[in-house]
Amino acid sequence: MKKLSAVLMVLMLAAGSVFAGGKKDTGTASAGGKYKIGILAPAVTHGWVAAVAYHAEARCKELSDKISYKLYTSNNGDEMTSQLDDLLLWGANAIIAFPQWTGMEVPIQKAIGKGVVVVNFDIAINVDGVYRVSGNNEDMGIQGAKYIVDKVGKNANVVILDVPTSGSVAELRKKGFTETIAQIAPDTKIQTYATQFTREAGLKDMADILTKNKKIDAVYSMDDETSIGALQAIKESGRTDIKVITGGGGCQEYFKMMPKDNDIWIESALYSPAMVRDAVDMALDVLNGKKVEKVKIIPTTVVDRTNYTKFLDPSSPY
Repeated sequence: MKKLSAVLMVLMLAAGSVFAGGKKDTGTASAGGKYKIGILAPAVTHGWVAAVAYHAEARCKELSDKISYKLYTSNNGDEMTSQLDDLLLWGANAIIAFPQWTGMEVPIQKAIGKGVVVVNFDIAINVDGVYRVSGNNEDMGIQGAKYIVDKVGKNANVVILDVPTSGSVAELRKKGFTETIAQIAPDTKIQTYATQFTREAGLKDMADILTKNKKIDAVYSMDDETSIGALQAIKESGRTDIKVITGGGGCQEYFKMMPKDNDIWIESALYSPAMVRDAVDMALDVLNGKKVEKVKIIPTTVVDRTNYTKFLDPSSPY
């Protein structure tokens, strides 16, 4: 009897741990022939990241007649690796991974070696057999350049809010922007300043930029959060020369700002966290034996005051 009680206690503790470590569990059985799909996402460091988990879970719930799922969030690569091991023990047929840290190549390769379908969201890693769904960072820059030239012409003063600490993300967006400007508006004058993907940095750095530049026609910002801060700085300065500010991501708060100021065009190059829904669909298609391209790049959509209502989602955390 004591042994039986001990076993029951262990089982109760194991069941209670299902919700620990940022994990949600919708069941460990594949009853009715359902596929098991695991989601690995970073813990919330930015509204965009929070929305990735939101949209991944929403899509899994929509597919609840076909799949059961577990969703984990992690704070570092070691934690995500441990969670990946848990998903393998659970018997996951597929894993959607959004690895923001180096060192995930080996554990992901291990999962693929065990026959698990792995779809990377957004981040490209060097692993044989991995699938990937991503937006197009370079095209975001291309579309931003075309938008600015369309609004302010080919001989303008433009400020780039660069984020060099973001690695290839800002690098590709800046490349697309500068190369396109060089082609379609070579007389454009460009000043580049470093900032961060936060509204606090956008506010602080834009305030400094405004004091250094007496005439600015447009701001090429790469991120909606940065743009929210930059717009606050512009408003507080009383400046009326700036006619365009771009953004990137798909922030609901930023969308709602678009129609409120007719003196400045507020734009976002959509790099939506909702793209993770395509990653879930890709995993399910592979499991069902459908022919799937290894990489799916989702084209850029430009959002401004003319179409923002199409992209409003009151339930989104971003």
